Amino acid sequence: MAERPVIEMHDVQLSLGNGPARVHILQGVSLNVARGEALGLVGSSGSGKSTLLMTIAGLEKPDSGSVTVDGKRIDQMNEDALARFRGARIGVIFQSFHLIPTMTALENVAVPLELAGAADPFKRAAAELQAVGLESRKSHYPAQLSGGEQQRVAIARALAPDPAILVADEPTGNLDETTGKTIIDLLFALRKARGSTLVLVTHDLALARLCDRTIRLKSGKIVDSEFIPAVAGDAA
Repeated sequence: MAERPVIEMHDVQLSLGNGPARVHILQGVSLNVARGEALGLVGSSGSGKSTLLMTIAGLEKPDSGSVTVDGKRIDQMNEDALARFRGARIGVIFQSFHLIPTMTALENVAVPLELAGAADPFKRAAAELQAVGLESRKSHYPAQLSGGEQQRVAIARALAPDPAILVADEPTGNLDETTGKTIIDLLFALRKARGSTLVLVTHDLALARLCDRTIRLKSGKIVDSEFIPAVAGDAA
């Protein structure tokens, strides 16, 4: 018997804004993602890829349709239940890092562990920082870290609760090419070692090809779901 997908979406409709400014973002999206799969979401600006990612993470709620993550209908959860579920089962990595500026690297990574009531949150946070090569920077504040180091902290924070799913929205968007490659290599290595499912939004086709499968969105609809073949002139 085939294992149930870790992410199941059926006919998801989602609009944002109010009144005349309301925009229909996701238009009948249906999607299954296998446990342990790395899925890339690509598309032009405004195609709905980031909104789709945020819906998977439970940070946006659909108007209709169903969203099942790790066997739970997250579209039916109230905000408190959803926050608890997301904290335990979904790790989120943003383009802009979203670290708490008044907390050290160690404290930032420990936050989701403390919220989840984990034993020895700071010991576990230190181990996560060691895994991303930042053991010596654990007492530094975000402003004292480079962009690449801040994103490493964000990755450590996302991985600390050992989530079933990682979602990453343009995780190298604020980094230079060399630093971005290092961060992506680290992210893919860590998620593979832990068996996490990864859903990644990117505009970079070379990065998308690192995933097991790529989905292309256009005007809030899935228009393609396959590997994207390499073509001459693509960024390395």
